[in-house]
Amino acid sequence: MEFTRKNNNRQLLSRIATNDGHGENSPYFDGWKAYDSNPFHLTQNPDGVIQMGLAENQLCFDLIKKWVLQNPEASICTAEGVDRFKDIAIFQDYHGLQEFREAVAKFMGRVGGNRVTFDPNRIVMSGGATGANETVMFCLADPGDAFLVPSPYYAGFARDLRWRTGLEIIPVHCKSSNNFRITRQALEEAYEKAQRLNKNVKGVIIANPSNPLGTVLDRDTMRSLVTFINDKKIHLVCDEIYAATVFSSPRFMSIAEIIQDMDCDKDLVHIVYSLSKDMGFPGFRVGIVYSFNDAVVNCARKMSSFGLVSSQTQFLLASMLSDEEFVENFLRQSSKRLAKRHRVFTKGLEQVGISCLKSNAGLFFWMDMRPLLKEQTFEGETELWRVIINEVKLNVSPGLSFNCCEPGWFRVCFANMDDETVEVALDRIRKFVLQGTENAAGAGNKCKRRQKNNLCLSISSSRLYEEGLMSPAHMISPHSPIPQSPLVRART
Repeated sequence: MEFTRKNNNRQLLSRIATNDGHGENSPYFDGWKAYDSNPFHLTQNPDGVIQMGLAENQLCFDLIKKWVLQNPEASICTAEGVDRFKDIAIFQDYHGLQEFREAVAKFMGRVGGNRVTFDPNRIVMSGGATGANETVMFCLADPGDAFLVPSPYYAGFARDLRWRTGLEIIPVHCKSSNNFRITRQALEEAYEKAQRLNKNVKGVIIANPSNPLGTVLDRDTMRSLVTFINDKKIHLVCDEIYAATVFSSPRFMSIAEIIQDMDCDKDLVHIVYSLSKDMGFPGFRVGIVYSFNDAVVNCARKMSSFGLVSSQTQFLLASMLSDEEFVENFLRQSSKRLAKRHRVFTKGLEQVGISCLKSNAGLFFWMDMRPLLKEQTFEGETELWRVIINEVKLNVSPGLSFNCCEPGWFRVCFANMDDETVEVALDRIRKFVLQGTENAAGAGNKCKRRQKNNLCLSISSSRLYEEGLMSPAHMISPHSPIPQSPLVRART
């Protein structure tokens, strides 16, 4: 009966409704399901899973709250702002409020150090960066076309770039031997591979600062990217949603700054921006498409009808982002707090021999767990990930989720929790690694698998023995229509 129902659905529904292209059957979302089924709470559920897979900036909401209380007229739902209620609540066209576009353009310039001026008339709204990325893809490519994406790359790109557009992703494999830098050679190899597969490459999309690496691109690399796409006559899309999360040198440079003094076709360059990461407002769904191509701006603006930012949100943010004193203080404090939190985590890991890629941006770091793998394979990475999720109870995201070509790397988010939770998370990691070291010393490298469900993990040249690993039997996420994934299925 169940099979018949599923078969009927496939006949009655669209390909989008029945395919798995959304990507929520990946380890990235599996970790969310584990957290959703057993969320950590300092007092109510201290043994729960700590969410370290969510890149969210919660470190400066005290500053936001203070501003809101001091500026009640910025909301149309207060006595001070209600006189604007009608003007904001009635129909607004898809260009958006002029004051909002001006404020966003100015904020983007401020984040880039005021080295470039953004034109408010090129600001196009969308429903978050997810909607903005998809809108750009719809504007630039047709179903079956391909985009080159340097890996490791954001796990959600599989959904954002290809699920509804029908595009394909061709990874540009970057390696730890040069700190995952994007090289011209790697770009050429990926482009040639696409040619051999008879794929029509329409462009390259990058995230700068990088998600998941937490690094910023240097000037030479960015100029090389622009030269590459100019030579191939393909597009360059720069996802800059983490631009204001840089907390130490080197500084962030927008692609808009780079192309100012280059002899290139600016019609091929496009930017995606958002306030979800820099300001910590993912719930406001503010995504921005900024293109130097008039045709793309016009098309994206028409498409924005399907994912506009509410006029109430625009009104509030226009006022907030126009407050230069607030913006200056917010960016300064956010940078300081991110730096401190990053330092607490990475130094804590160093104390137990866990290293991370050197980084200076983002809401996460790229943790090197290769010494802990039983074997240097993605199967070994997945087994280690299961231990961390089910035994250590930390939702960290494995490198496989980000299409990393080397097993053993994990993305760890650090800005979505309070200081007390940070201490609990660090304590769990320390105990996990130290217990393994002690067990290894006692076992003298003679750890063996004693039964099917046991796992033996390598710590440097030694072994860590864990018994009876069991995944939660049924994890359902409110973010996912998929009830169960093989990676979180109970092992029998």
